[in-house]
Amino acid sequence: MGTRDSGATRRRRPPKALVAGALTGGAALLLTGCAGDWPNASASNFFLPDASIGATDMTPRISQLWDGSWIAALVVGVLVWGLTIWCVVAYRRRKNDPELPPQVRYNMPIEILYTIVPVMMVGVLFYYVARDQQAILDTSETPEVTIQVVGKKWSWDFNYLEGNGQSAQPGVYDTGRQADLTGRDGVEEDLPTLYLPVNETVQFDLYSRDVIHSFWVPAFLMKMDMIPGSPNQFQVTPTKEGEFKGKCAELCGEYHSEMLFNVRVVSAEEYQQHLDDLAAAGQTGSLPTTLAGAEELAGVQADSVHSNEGEN
Repeated sequence: MGTRDSGATRRRRPPKALVAGALTGGAALLLTGCAGDWPNASASNFFLPDASIGATDMTPRISQLWDGSWIAALVVGVLVWGLTIWCVVAYRRRKNDPELPPQVRYNMPIEILYTIVPVMMVGVLFYYVARDQQAILDTSETPEVTIQVVGKKWSWDFNYLEGNGQSAQPGVYDTGRQADLTGRDGVEEDLPTLYLPVNETVQFDLYSRDVIHSFWVPAFLMKMDMIPGSPNQFQVTPTKEGEFKGKCAELCGEYHSEMLFNVRVVSAEEYQQHLDDLAAAGQTGSLPTTLAGAEELAGVQADSVHSNEGEN
């Protein structure tokens, strides 16, 4: 009796694959919740950015494209999973079935269907991606503010230029150092901070002094690579005052995880006051945007890595 009970208990246990799948799904759900500065990312909207709430003029467009892509992928997934499960159940092998079912070489209508439909889906997705990408990367408008962002191992420099567009000239600068991630409170205060005026069009000119970096502000739903010798640029209009986080999104070496910065979107008056404070501190002109030489690069990296050691 005891043996039969044990056997029955063993048979009632869920398959290992099912348990592993459930654990994986649960872990994925929890990790998806770590959305950080993404606009209104919560369980109520399946941890997707809310198109109605954004930090820039482009976040609604990006959110809508993102949500639409996910919905389309979910519809396709449900259809494929449903058909797969139906085939498994409806055409499972039965007791009196022959060894092999009748072999069918092809079904022309079905083959045409699963060729044309995916092509149409890819075409629709391509249209919306190309349309939104063109709008997001459009830099034809003359910006009200131009900022040069310079990535370096493992921190950031910000050159706030005077004037607009192509006529912008060196103004003031702010230089940063690598984050000191010791777990102590107040680390954020030591990070370089990028100031932006709210409701003004800002153009970012992106440079790298050594290897490939990537300028990413998660709340903006926008990032762009910083390629040595090949500057990139994009424009954005911050629409919401507040403090946000920025980071490098391209693996760039040993201290990549410590290449962090703050973003503060403030009023026009506060933004101008910040520029005045930098000028009063003697930080006028601009920092280099060109590739650093071997000796200069070694010195910059050494200063960046060890700059906090003397304070601790």
